Amino acid sequence: MYTRRNIRWNVVLRFAYKAVLVFTAWSVVVTLAFTWCKERGFDISIPVAPLGTIGVAVAFYVGFKNNQSYDRNWEARKIWGGIVNVSRTWGNCVMSYPSNHHAEEKIDEEALEGIQRTLIYRHLAWTDALRFQLRRSTAFGYAPSGVIRRYMQATDEAALQEQMCDLLPAGDLEMICAQKNWATHVLRAQSMHLSRVYEQDRLIDDFRHIAMMNLIEEMYTLQGKCERIKNTPFPRQYAYFSNVFVWIFCFLLPLGIVGQLGDRGDHSVWIAVPLSVLISWVFFIMETVGDTSEDPFENFANDVPMTALCRTIEIDLRQMLNESDIPEPIQAENDILM
Repeated sequence: MYTRRNIRWNVVLRFAYKAVLVFTAWSVVVTLAFTWCKERGFDISIPVAPLGTIGVAVAFYVGFKNNQSYDRNWEARKIWGGIVNVSRTWGNCVMSYPSNHHAEEKIDEEALEGIQRTLIYRHLAWTDALRFQLRRSTAFGYAPSGVIRRYMQATDEAALQEQMCDLLPAGDLEMICAQKNWATHVLRAQSMHLSRVYEQDRLIDDFRHIAMMNLIEEMYTLQGKCERIKNTPFPRQYAYFSNVFVWIFCFLLPLGIVGQLGDRGDHSVWIAVPLSVLISWVFFIMETVGDTSEDPFENFANDVPMTALCRTIEIDLRQMLNESDIPEPIQAENDILM
Protein backbone atom coordinates (compact mmCIF):
# COMPACT_ATOMS: atom_id res chain seq x y z
CA MET A 1 0.00 0.00 0.00
CA TYR A 2 1.40 3.37 -1.01
CA THR A 3 1.19 5.59 2.08
CA ARG A 4 2.45 9.00 0.98
CA ARG A 5 -0.33 11.54 0.43
CA ASN A 6 1.24 12.83 -2.79
CA ILE A 7 2.85 10.26 -5.06
CA ARG A 8 6.49 11.08 -5.77
CA TRP A 9 7.18 12.04 -9.36
CA ASN A 10 10.04 9.57 -9.65
CA VAL A 11 7.46 6.79 -9.10
CA VAL A 12 5.14 8.31 -11.71
CA LEU A 13 7.99 8.61 -14.20
CA ARG A 14 9.04 4.99 -13.70
CA PHE A 15 5.56 3.91 -14.74
CA ALA A 16 4.99 6.44 -17.52
CA TYR A 17 8.30 7.54 -19.06
CA LYS A 18 8.28 4.94 -21.84
CA ALA A 19 4.72 5.84 -22.81
CA VAL A 20 5.55 9.57 -22.72
CA LEU A 21 8.49 8.99 -25.06
CA VAL A 22 6.21 7.11 -27.46
CA PHE A 23 3.57 9.85 -27.30
CA THR A 24 6.20 12.52 -27.93
CA ALA A 25 7.77 10.70 -30.87
CA TRP A 26 4.39 10.01 -32.46
CA SER A 27 3.23 13.64 -32.03
CA VAL A 28 6.42 14.93 -33.64
CA VAL A 29 6.05 12.51 -36.55
CA VAL A 30 2.39 13.52 -37.09
CA THR A 31 3.25 17.24 -36.92
CA LEU A 32 6.11 16.88 -39.39
CA ALA A 33 3.93 14.81 -41.73
CA PHE A 34 1.07 17.33 -41.47
CA THR A 35 3.41 20.24 -42.28
CA TRP A 36 4.99 18.39 -45.20
CA CYS A 37 1.65 17.30 -46.66
CA LYS A 38 0.08 20.73 -46.19
CA GLU A 39 2.82 22.32 -48.32
CA ARG A 40 1.84 19.90 -51.09
CA GLY A 41 -1.89 20.40 -50.79
CA PHE A 42 -2.75 17.34 -48.71
CA ASP A 43 -4.49 17.29 -45.33
CA ILE A 44 -3.92 14.27 -43.09
CA SER A 45 -5.77 15.69 -40.08
CA ILE A 46 -9.08 14.27 -38.86
CA PRO A 47 -12.15 16.16 -37.58
CA VAL A 48 -12.22 16.91 -33.88
CA ALA A 49 -15.90 15.99 -33.40
CA PRO A 50 -15.56 12.20 -33.85
CA LEU A 51 -12.28 12.30 -31.91
CA GLY A 52 -14.06 13.98 -29.01
CA THR A 53 -16.78 11.32 -29.12
CA ILE A 54 -14.14 8.59 -28.94
CA GLY A 55 -12.42 10.38 -26.04
CA VAL A 56 -15.64 10.60 -24.03
CA ALA A 57 -16.40 6.92 -24.68
CA VAL A 58 -12.89 5.87 -23.66
CA ALA A 59 -13.07 8.01 -20.50
CA PHE A 60 -16.35 6.35 -19.46
CA TYR A 61 -14.96 2.89 -20.21
CA VAL A 62 -11.75 3.49 -18.26
CA GLY A 63 -13.74 5.02 -15.40
CA PHE A 64 -15.93 1.92 -15.21
CA LYS A 65 -12.87 -0.34 -15.15
CA ASN A 66 -11.17 1.73 -12.44
CA ASN A 67 -14.31 1.68 -10.32
CA GLN A 68 -14.43 -2.12 -10.46
CA SER A 69 -10.71 -2.34 -9.73
CA TYR A 70 -11.15 -0.18 -6.65
CA ASP A 71 -14.06 -2.35 -5.52
CA ARG A 72 -11.84 -5.45 -5.65
CA ASN A 73 -9.08 -3.69 -3.76
CA TRP A 74 -11.40 -2.32 -1.09
CA GLU A 75 -13.17 -5.66 -0.66
CA ALA A 76 -9.79 -7.31 -0.06
CA ARG A 77 -8.97 -4.70 2.58
CA LYS A 78 -12.32 -5.26 4.30
CA ILE A 79 -11.68 -9.00 4.36
CA TRP A 80 -8.33 -8.46 6.06
CA GLY A 81 -10.00 -6.08 8.47
CA GLY A 82 -12.27 -9.01 9.33
CA ILE A 83 -9.20 -11.22 9.82
CA VAL A 84 -7.77 -8.68 12.29
CA ASN A 85 -11.07 -8.60 14.18
CA VAL A 86 -11.55 -12.36 14.32
CA SER A 87 -7.92 -12.72 15.45
CA ARG A 88 -8.49 -10.44 18.42
CA THR A 89 -11.70 -12.28 19.27
CA TRP A 90 -9.87 -15.61 19.04
CA GLY A 91 -7.12 -14.38 21.34
CA ASN A 92 -9.67 -13.14 23.85
CA CYS A 93 -11.51 -16.48 23.81
CA VAL A 94 -8.28 -18.47 24.17
CA MET A 95 -7.24 -16.42 27.19
CA SER A 96 -10.71 -16.41 28.80
CA TYR A 97 -12.41 -19.75 28.06
CA PRO A 98 -10.04 -22.64 28.97
CA SER A 99 -10.02 -23.25 32.72
CA ASN A 100 -10.01 -26.00 35.35
CA HIS A 101 -13.62 -25.35 36.25
CA HIS A 102 -15.00 -28.29 34.22
CA ALA A 103 -11.87 -30.44 34.17
CA GLU A 104 -12.01 -33.90 35.78
CA GLU A 105 -8.26 -33.75 36.38
CA LYS A 106 -6.94 -30.34 37.27
CA ILE A 107 -3.84 -29.08 35.47
CA ASP A 108 -1.41 -26.50 36.78
CA GLU A 109 -1.28 -22.93 35.54
CA GLU A 110 1.88 -23.52 33.55
CA ALA A 111 0.25 -26.31 31.53
CA LEU A 112 -2.83 -24.17 30.96
CA GLU A 113 -0.68 -21.29 29.73
CA GLY A 114 1.09 -23.74 27.41
CA ILE A 115 -2.24 -24.71 25.81
CA GLN A 116 -3.18 -21.05 25.40
CA ARG A 117 0.19 -20.24 23.86
CA THR A 118 -0.09 -23.14 21.40
CA LEU A 119 -3.56 -22.05 20.27
CA ILE A 120 -2.46 -18.45 19.77
CA TYR A 121 0.83 -19.30 18.08
CA ARG A 122 -0.97 -21.64 15.68
CA HIS A 123 -3.30 -18.78 14.80
CA LEU A 124 -0.31 -16.57 14.04
CA ALA A 125 0.98 -19.35 11.80
CA TRP A 126 -2.35 -19.32 9.95
CA THR A 127 -2.16 -15.59 9.22
CA ASP A 128 1.42 -15.98 7.96
CA ALA A 129 0.53 -18.99 5.79
CA LEU A 130 -2.44 -17.17 4.29
CA ARG A 131 -0.34 -14.09 3.56
CA PHE A 132 2.39 -16.14 1.86
CA GLN A 133 -0.13 -18.06 -0.24
CA LEU A 134 -1.91 -14.93 -1.41
CA ARG A 135 1.36 -13.29 -2.43
CA ARG A 136 2.39 -16.06 -4.76
CA SER A 137 2.36 -14.68 -8.29
CA THR A 138 -0.24 -15.83 -10.79
CA ALA A 139 -0.23 -15.78 -14.57
CA PHE A 140 -2.73 -12.91 -14.71
CA GLY A 141 -1.18 -10.71 -12.01
CA TYR A 142 0.27 -7.27 -12.77
CA ALA A 143 4.02 -7.46 -13.41
CA PRO A 144 5.88 -5.11 -11.01
CA SER A 145 8.93 -3.29 -12.26
CA GLY A 146 11.64 -0.83 -11.31
CA VAL A 147 11.62 0.70 -7.84
CA ILE A 148 8.67 -1.42 -6.68
CA ARG A 149 10.24 -4.85 -7.17
CA ARG A 150 12.90 -4.21 -4.51
CA TYR A 151 10.29 -4.14 -1.75
CA MET A 152 8.41 -7.32 -2.63
CA GLN A 153 8.12 -9.91 0.13
CA ALA A 154 9.54 -13.43 -0.15
CA THR A 155 6.83 -15.93 -1.11
CA ASP A 156 8.69 -19.24 -1.40
CA GLU A 157 7.86 -22.25 0.76
CA ALA A 158 11.30 -22.34 2.40
CA ALA A 159 10.82 -18.82 3.76
CA LEU A 160 7.35 -19.70 5.02
CA GLN A 161 8.53 -22.91 6.66
CA GLU A 162 11.32 -21.03 8.44
CA GLN A 163 8.88 -18.44 9.72
CA MET A 164 6.36 -21.04 10.92
CA CYS A 165 8.97 -23.23 12.61
CA ASP A 166 8.83 -21.17 15.82
CA LEU A 167 5.02 -21.03 15.82
CA LEU A 168 3.94 -24.65 15.29
CA PRO A 169 4.60 -27.88 17.16
CA ALA A 170 6.93 -30.20 15.26
CA GLY A 171 4.14 -32.66 14.46
CA ASP A 172 1.91 -29.95 13.07
CA LEU A 173 4.68 -28.49 10.93
CA GLU A 174 5.49 -31.83 9.33
CA MET A 175 1.83 -32.57 8.59
CA ILE A 176 1.10 -29.12 7.20
CA CYS A 177 4.19 -28.95 4.99
CA ALA A 178 3.04 -32.14 3.25
CA GLN A 179 -0.12 -30.36 2.04
CA LYS A 180 -0.67 -27.89 -0.78
CA ASN A 181 -2.91 -25.40 1.03
CA TRP A 182 -1.00 -24.76 4.24
CA ALA A 183 -3.44 -22.24 5.70
CA THR A 184 -6.35 -24.67 5.41
CA HIS A 185 -4.50 -27.39 7.29
CA VAL A 186 -3.28 -25.02 9.99
CA LEU A 187 -6.94 -24.38 10.80
CA ARG A 188 -7.63 -28.10 10.63
CA ALA A 189 -4.88 -28.72 13.20
CA GLN A 190 -6.34 -25.91 15.28
CA SER A 191 -9.81 -27.50 15.34
CA MET A 192 -8.35 -30.92 16.20
CA HIS A 193 -6.41 -29.44 19.11
CA LEU A 194 -9.48 -27.57 20.29
CA SER A 195 -11.47 -30.82 20.23
CA ARG A 196 -8.83 -32.48 22.43
CA VAL A 197 -9.04 -29.59 24.87
CA TYR A 198 -12.80 -30.09 24.99
CA GLU A 199 -13.12 -33.89 24.92
CA GLN A 200 -10.03 -35.06 26.79
CA ASP A 201 -8.87 -32.23 28.99
CA ARG A 202 -12.39 -30.88 29.63
CA LEU A 203 -11.01 -27.36 29.92
CA ILE A 204 -13.98 -25.79 28.10
CA ASP A 205 -17.68 -26.53 28.17
CA ASP A 206 -20.04 -27.22 25.26
CA PHE A 207 -21.07 -23.63 24.71
CA ARG A 208 -17.52 -22.29 24.67
CA HIS A 209 -16.33 -25.09 22.40
CA ILE A 210 -19.07 -24.28 19.88
CA ALA A 211 -18.25 -20.55 20.09
CA MET A 212 -14.55 -21.18 19.35
CA MET A 213 -15.37 -23.60 16.52
CA ASN A 214 -17.60 -20.90 15.03
CA LEU A 215 -14.59 -18.59 15.03
CA ILE A 216 -12.57 -21.19 13.11
CA GLU A 217 -15.46 -21.45 10.65
CA GLU A 218 -15.34 -17.66 10.20
CA MET A 219 -11.59 -17.90 9.55
CA TYR A 220 -12.26 -20.45 6.81
CA THR A 221 -14.86 -18.08 5.34
CA LEU A 222 -12.47 -15.13 5.31
CA GLN A 223 -9.73 -17.28 3.80
CA GLY A 224 -12.13 -18.43 1.08
CA LYS A 225 -13.04 -14.84 0.24
CA CYS A 226 -9.36 -13.98 -0.16
CA GLU A 227 -8.81 -17.02 -2.38
CA ARG A 228 -11.83 -16.05 -4.49
CA ILE A 229 -10.28 -12.67 -5.29
CA LYS A 230 -6.81 -14.19 -5.75
CA ASN A 231 -7.91 -16.98 -8.09
CA THR A 232 -10.46 -14.99 -10.11
CA PRO A 233 -8.78 -12.55 -12.50
CA PHE A 234 -10.32 -9.21 -13.26
CA PRO A 235 -12.52 -9.83 -16.35
CA ARG A 236 -10.06 -9.61 -19.21
CA GLN A 237 -12.64 -8.28 -21.67
CA TYR A 238 -12.77 -5.09 -19.59
CA ALA A 239 -9.08 -4.85 -18.74
CA TYR A 240 -7.75 -5.67 -22.21
CA PHE A 241 -10.06 -3.51 -24.31
CA SER A 242 -9.69 -0.61 -21.91
CA ASN A 243 -5.97 -0.62 -22.71
CA VAL A 244 -6.63 -1.02 -26.44
CA PHE A 245 -9.11 1.87 -26.54
CA VAL A 246 -6.73 4.19 -24.69
CA TRP A 247 -3.94 3.50 -27.17
CA ILE A 248 -6.28 3.97 -30.16
CA PHE A 249 -7.36 7.33 -28.77
CA CYS A 250 -3.75 8.37 -28.11
CA PHE A 251 -2.85 7.34 -31.68
CA LEU A 252 -5.62 9.46 -33.23
CA LEU A 253 -5.26 12.45 -30.90
CA PRO A 254 -2.35 14.26 -32.66
CA LEU A 255 -4.14 13.89 -36.00
CA GLY A 256 -7.07 15.88 -34.62
CA ILE A 257 -5.09 18.55 -32.79
CA VAL A 258 -2.80 19.44 -35.72
CA GLY A 259 -5.86 20.14 -37.86
CA GLN A 260 -7.17 22.64 -35.32
CA LEU A 261 -3.83 24.43 -34.94
CA GLY A 262 -2.65 24.23 -38.53
CA ASP A 263 -4.76 27.20 -39.66
CA ARG A 264 -3.05 29.53 -37.20
CA GLY A 265 0.30 29.45 -38.93
CA ASP A 266 3.27 27.20 -39.50
CA HIS A 267 4.70 27.60 -36.01
CA SER A 268 1.42 27.26 -34.10
CA VAL A 269 1.02 23.69 -35.28
CA TRP A 270 3.90 22.62 -33.03
CA ILE A 271 1.77 23.37 -29.99
CA ALA A 272 0.08 20.09 -30.92
CA VAL A 273 3.09 18.16 -29.58
CA PRO A 274 2.88 19.17 -25.87
CA LEU A 275 -0.93 19.17 -25.97
CA SER A 276 -1.08 15.68 -27.42
CA VAL A 277 1.49 14.35 -24.98
CA LEU A 278 -0.31 15.89 -21.99
CA ILE A 279 -3.75 14.56 -22.92
CA SER A 280 -2.35 11.13 -23.82
CA TRP A 281 -0.48 11.01 -20.52
CA VAL A 282 -3.68 11.73 -18.59
CA PHE A 283 -5.51 8.85 -20.29
CA PHE A 284 -2.53 6.53 -19.85
CA ILE A 285 -2.30 7.30 -16.11
CA MET A 286 -6.02 6.63 -15.68
CA GLU A 287 -5.57 3.26 -17.37
CA THR A 288 -2.46 2.44 -15.33
CA VAL A 289 -4.19 3.26 -12.02
CA GLY A 290 -6.84 0.65 -12.76
CA ASP A 291 -4.30 -1.85 -14.02
CA THR A 292 -2.20 -1.72 -10.86
CA SER A 293 -5.20 -1.94 -8.52
CA GLU A 294 -7.19 -4.83 -9.96
CA ASP A 295 -5.27 -7.63 -8.18
CA PRO A 296 -4.81 -6.70 -4.49
CA PHE A 297 -2.75 -9.77 -3.49
CA GLU A 298 -0.04 -9.78 -6.17
CA ASN A 299 2.83 -8.60 -3.94
CA PHE A 300 2.74 -5.11 -5.39
CA ALA A 301 2.91 -1.51 -4.13
CA ASN A 302 -0.86 -0.97 -4.25
CA ASP A 303 -1.70 -4.25 -2.51
CA VAL A 304 -3.39 -4.77 0.83
CA PRO A 305 -0.60 -4.35 3.45
CA MET A 306 -0.85 -7.92 4.72
CA THR A 307 2.60 -7.96 6.35
CA ALA A 308 1.72 -4.90 8.45
CA LEU A 309 -1.68 -6.35 9.36
CA CYS A 310 -0.13 -9.69 10.37
CA ARG A 311 2.31 -7.79 12.57
CA THR A 312 -0.59 -5.90 14.16
CA ILE A 313 -2.29 -9.22 14.92
CA GLU A 314 0.95 -10.63 16.31
CA ILE A 315 1.47 -7.65 18.62
CA ASP A 316 -2.08 -7.83 19.98
CA LEU A 317 -2.02 -11.59 20.60
CA ARG A 318 1.46 -11.65 22.14
CA GLN A 319 0.43 -8.88 24.50
CA MET A 320 -2.59 -10.99 25.49
CA LEU A 321 -0.06 -13.68 26.47
CA ASN A 322 1.77 -11.06 28.56
CA GLU A 323 4.97 -11.59 26.61
CA SER A 324 7.73 -9.03 26.97
CA ASP A 325 9.49 -9.50 23.61
CA ILE A 326 6.94 -7.70 21.44
CA PRO A 327 7.94 -6.86 17.84
CA GLU A 328 7.62 -3.33 16.52
CA PRO A 329 4.88 -2.42 14.02
CA ILE A 330 5.88 -2.60 10.37
CA GLN A 331 6.82 0.81 8.96
CA ALA A 332 6.51 2.01 5.39
CA GLU A 333 9.72 1.77 3.38
CA ASN A 334 10.06 4.32 0.59
CA ASP A 335 6.39 5.18 1.16
CA ILE A 336 5.32 1.54 0.58
CA LEU A 337 3.70 -0.45 3.40
CA MET A 338 3.74 -4.16 2.61
